[in-house]
This record gives sequence, C-alpha cells and structure tokens, in this order.
Amino acid sequence: MDFLTILGLAAATLTTISFLPQMFKTWQTKSAKDVSLLTLVTFTTGVFLWLIYGIYLQSLPIILANGVTFIFNLIILWLKIIYR
Repeated sequence: MDFLTILGLAAATLTTISFLPQMFKTWQTKSAKDVSLLTLVTFTTGVFLWLIYGIYLQSLPIILANGVTFIFNLIILWLKIIYR
C-alpha cells in the first residue's frame, strides 16, 4: 500500500469511529432528543453520495469510511425514530 492509501485509511478510521460514542449513548439512554433529525438526514445523504463517489473511483479508503459511516448513521437515524 502506498502512503496516500494509508493516510486515507487512517483518516477514514478516525472519522468513522467518531460516530460510535453518539450511537452507543443514544442506544444506552434510549434518548435521541439532542440529535437533530434534519442534520442527521442531511449528513447521511451526503455520506451515501460519498460512498457512490468512492465506488465510482474504486477508492478503498472512501468506500470503507463512507460505507461504515453510512451504516452507523442509519443506526442513529433508526434510534432517533424509535426513541421519539
């Protein structure tokens, strides 16, 4: 792997795991009142578009980061809906 791929994977890992605390907190407290639905939907849509872009470019860091982030944000969105 070249340096840029490693750099991209490191960035992807950090930005992706940054959503874990919010997901776990929402799950544990059974409350998503502090999570903005509009922001969550907008961000999730953007991440999905980044995923499509990464697939088109065949860029592993973009695909991995946005694929996992998309799943995490779908979980947070689902929790937001069920814990209204």
